[in-house]
Amino acid sequence: MNRPSLKQLAQFATVGVLSATSLLAQQTKKPAGLDPSALSLFSQPADVWPTYNGDYSGRRFSAITQINQQNIGELKTKWKYKITGIPPLRGSGPLIIKSTPLMVDGVLYFTIPDHVFAVDARTGKEKWRFDFEDHGGHVLGQRGVGMYGKWIYFLTPDGWFISLDSTTGKERWRKKVADEKLQYFTTMAAVIVKNHVILGVGGDAMDVPGYLEARDPETGEMQWRWWSEPQKMGDPGSETWPNEQSMRHGGGMTWLPGTYDPELNLIYWGTGNTNPVFAGQGRKGANLYTDSIVALNPDTGKMVWYFQGSPHDTHDWDNVETPVLFDMTIDGKPRKLLAQAARCGYFFVLDRTNGKYLVSRPFTKTGNWAKGVDERGQPIPDPDKEPKIDGSMVDVANGGATNWPPPSYSPKTQLFYVNATESYSVAYLYDTSPEPEGYGGGSSGAFDAHSSLIALDVRSGDVKWKHIPKGEGAEGGGMSGGILSTATNLLFTGDSNRLVAFNAANGKLLWSEKLGARVSNGPSTWLLDGKQNIVVGAGDSLVVMTLDGK
Repeated sequence: MNRPSLKQLAQFATVGVLSATSLLAQQTKKPAGLDPSALSLFSQPADVWPTYNGDYSGRRFSAITQINQQNIGELKTKWKYKITGIPPLRGSGPLIIKSTPLMVDGVLYFTIPDHVFAVDARTGKEKWRFDFEDHGGHVLGQRGVGMYGKWIYFLTPDGWFISLDSTTGKERWRKKVADEKLQYFTTMAAVIVKNHVILGVGGDAMDVPGYLEARDPETGEMQWRWWSEPQKMGDPGSETWPNEQSMRHGGGMTWLPGTYDPELNLIYWGTGNTNPVFAGQGRKGANLYTDSIVALNPDTGKMVWYFQGSPHDTHDWDNVETPVLFDMTIDGKPRKLLAQAARCGYFFVLDRTNGKYLVSRPFTKTGNWAKGVDERGQPIPDPDKEPKIDGSMVDVANGGATNWPPPSYSPKTQLFYVNATESYSVAYLYDTSPEPEGYGGGSSGAFDAHSSLIALDVRSGDVKWKHIPKGEGAEGGGMSGGILSTATNLLFTGDSNRLVAFNAANGKLLWSEKLGARVSNGPSTWLLDGKQNIVVGAGDSLVVMTLDGK
């Protein structure tokens, strides 16, 4: 495998400066369409779902109370939209809707790789569809779109950033944001913060560095780019790498949407695994700022603080899972907090003003890959649990304790909910050379494995309740998709081929409906014509439900 040279990476890394348009954001007249007031931290109009997570917090909590525990049994399918006329995606099998639809002005906007759909939220009839042909991108998933006024923004698998007119689906412009020849790929839903469209990237195979960038919503031009590793030796964090060569090939992808606090003016983002993925002998040290939660100024891209969830990661434990924001009174004092159930199997609760930890503990098994936590609450990796030629067993599943499906937090119960996998796995080292490349190893096995829906107390990290599906594997297997919680103490998620609703306080199963396929995205909800709708992806179909099915 040929790595790109440092010169090539430097050329690719050229960073634009903030444009005059960006600096005059408050004077820029925003286009008609999505009301900017719908983009808020903890509240949103009931008749809109304007972002991937519903609001900036990432809580996926709805204050709508029409559907409750007394009438949940009356919830019925209103309509189903099935994707047709598109062949299976290259190398990925059947079509799967992983995106969370935006709902604005009675229209749902959602994606699969290379395609954007606008569907009438009342009838399920397609209004328009935009089709794109990529050239070598990663097509296993696409999380959705962002919206600014009447404009839609989405990323193609092969690194194109495209803007569409939301009323017609016509393309406005496209900009290249990642080079698929270096095996970057782009699958996230764009996040709109003021006059910035925030975009992240993925990619592991060629040991390239990760980055996050902001683009101008008017023109698509770059405003700033933040790299997941220091740019040269001597920069803060470079002491956690042995040399510039390893640092500039270190990974740390940013492929899931982050969250934003408008009062603090900070965006919170997760960074992915370190490269080479399993072979860490050529990159001694913690390898900042990979496998971290970072807080950045959205106007400049400057980092304010970081917290590293998997220092010196050698198990492919992307730390990109949603950093969920919430406020709570602790010991009589109001606190601004952030919680993450990380792929490495640890649950973190941090002060989002400064990154200091309140909780840092395993949420599935024991987290035996770590010897404990340091003074910052960051796990301390156990060298004996690093991948070995003859294998090393850890009590985290080979795909991680959790992954991209979004969690939820309810301020009603003060519980954090996550779909998890509880398992053991074995990690192997293939490349024993001093300077390995690519993955350098792998992980296999799912021993004593089961999926579970876990409710965590955010004050302590204790498991408040847990649901383990019965007869797992009989109809597609276990918990699936993301989670939605509501003000009526309902929790919606997937179980085998069903959409299910639980009592969010105690985990009692209240209702279920077979969908014909596993829940494949994060359920969401909104009011339309005075009725609360639940929308969920199930494989290649989008399903909308109301209390009377009308």
